[in-house]
Amino acid sequence: MTRLFAIIAAVVALVFLGGLWFLTSGSGAGGDKYAACRSTAVAGGTSQIGGPFTLVSETGETVTDTDVIDGPTLLYFGYAFCPDVCPLDNARNAEAIEILEQRGVMVKPVFISVDPERDSPELLADFTANMHPRMLGLTGSPEQIKAASQAYRTYYKKQEPEEGDEDYYLIDHSTFSYLVFPDDGFVEFFKRDLTPAQLADRLQCFVEAHG
Repeated sequence: MTRLFAIIAAVVALVFLGGLWFLTSGSGAGGDKYAACRSTAVAGGTSQIGGPFTLVSETGETVTDTDVIDGPTLLYFGYAFCPDVCPLDNARNAEAIEILEQRGVMVKPVFISVDPERDSPELLADFTANMHPRMLGLTGSPEQIKAASQAYRTYYKKQEPEEGDEDYYLIDHSTFSYLVFPDDGFVEFFKRDLTPAQLADRLQCFVEAHG
C-alpha cells in the first residue's frame, strides 16, 4: 500500500510540474504571443534571424534598419532583373498587402536587392512603383547587401555570364518573405507557395497578436 501511495504521489507531482511549466513557458507570462500564428520553426529561435543593416533607398538616401522597419514590415531579398521568381513573389506580396489594407491592417512591403551592380536606386524605384505604391526598394554596396543578407540568413550567388554577355546574368537566391516588427524584430518567414489571401491571413494574425 505504501508503494502504491508513493507511485500516486509521483504521478501527481509530475502533472503539477507539467502544468506549472505550461503556465510559465506557454501562452502565459514569458511565452510566445505569436504561437497561434506560427507555421514554421527556426533552429535556435527567431532571434537567430534579423539584425542591423545599412543600405541605400530608392530615393538615394542612406538608411538603417530602424529607418526602414518603422512598423510591421515584410522583407523580400531578390533582384529587379529576375525573369520570373521575384516579380511573381513581389506581386503576391503586394496583393496580400492590398487585401490587408482593405481590412484596415497596414504592413510595409520592402524589396532588398542582391544585385548591386545593376539595381540602382532609380531602377528600383521603377520596379517597386510597378508592384505597390508603398513598396520600398533598397540597394547598396556589395558589402552592405552581404551584411543585410547574412543578418537574415538568406542565400544568393551570381551565375557566371556567357562571354560577351557580361551584363546579362542570373542570380540564384532564397525566396522567403520575412515579417519584422520594430520592437520584436523578426517573427516569421513565409514560403512562396502561399496565395495572396493565405499570406494576408497569416500576416494579419501576427499583427493582431503583436497588438
